[in-house]
Amino acid sequence: MSLTTPFHIVLVEPEIPPNTGNIARLCGATGSTLHLVGKLGFSTEDRYLKRAGLDYWSEVEIRYWPDLASLQQAYPEGRLVYTSKKAAKSYLQFVFRAGDFIVFGKETKGLPEELIEANPETAVRIPIIGRVRSLNLSTTAGIVLYEALRQTGSLDGA
Repeated sequence: MSLTTPFHIVLVEPEIPPNTGNIARLCGATGSTLHLVGKLGFSTEDRYLKRAGLDYWSEVEIRYWPDLASLQQAYPEGRLVYTSKKAAKSYLQFVFRAGDFIVFGKETKGLPEELIEANPETAVRIPIIGRVRSLNLSTTAGIVLYEALRQTGSLDGA
């Protein structure tokens, strides 16, 4: 499969419908493909999911995968960038490439720690200055995706 979009957003076992709906809208606004991996914590017919995406569902390419390994097999040339508050490297220190797959874990647990430990060169975090534990999933996806778009010149002239 060829990479036909600037970036791919990968949600592993998302649990909260409005977050996925907001991220779907983000993908529609940026021409990114949304990949939903594993068991979803909701139905894709959920009214809250649809409401968050509003009228943009037709603008989003969504692909479903039983697991992360299946996605990787389908895109052997794709580079997976793992996001985690436990990653050592800030997303601002990372050099994104067009076509990257930016991977986010479920809202309550994030990505498995062993996945982050096994991929330190492609694991990134968003620095948090205050005393909150984490950011909302859809906020995080927007922050990281727009930095990747900025770095690759995708926002030039937009």
